[in-house]
Amino acid sequence: MEQEIKMPEQRLAEQTVPALRLGSTVGHGVTAVLLAVLYGLNVWFSWGRWAEWTIAILAALTLLSAVWGIGVRPVLLHRYYRYSADEEFLQLKSGAFHEVHELVPMAKIQAVSTNQGPILRRYNLYSLEIETMGSTHGIPALKKETALELRNMIAVYAKIREVDE
Repeated sequence: MEQEIKMPEQRLAEQTVPALRLGSTVGHGVTAVLLAVLYGLNVWFSWGRWAEWTIAILAALTLLSAVWGIGVRPVLLHRYYRYSADEEFLQLKSGAFHEVHELVPMAKIQAVSTNQGPILRRYNLYSLEIETMGSTHGIPALKKETALELRNMIAVYAKIREVDE
């Protein structure tokens, strides 16, 4: 007897794109400052042409990474990431170019947690982390209410109990 498993339909929060763009902008900004410091040190200490070429190549790679990380990746992640949870499975589907569809049995889930760094806090978003014996799965950006509700629902379905310390 085969049971039809429906494709996941729930999407990430609308604020996912600006939150991911801000995080990527901060990371690439720090990298650009470090490259500028390296260039200044190269000029000051006259390290030679090899250092100039190395810094130029790193700057070009950083620029390409910034175009991907700030411009393209957040939009694709928001457009193609789906999730759902029911009594039997947690389903995660992602990927624009290489589609990945994961089915995580609720019986295999050992822990579920919500995380919120300073950038996600600014947009009132949480990421959800689901741990099994062999791997960790994540949902990158959910509204606070959705994340807490989903965390509690997974905990109930997976029969996870909170441990008081």
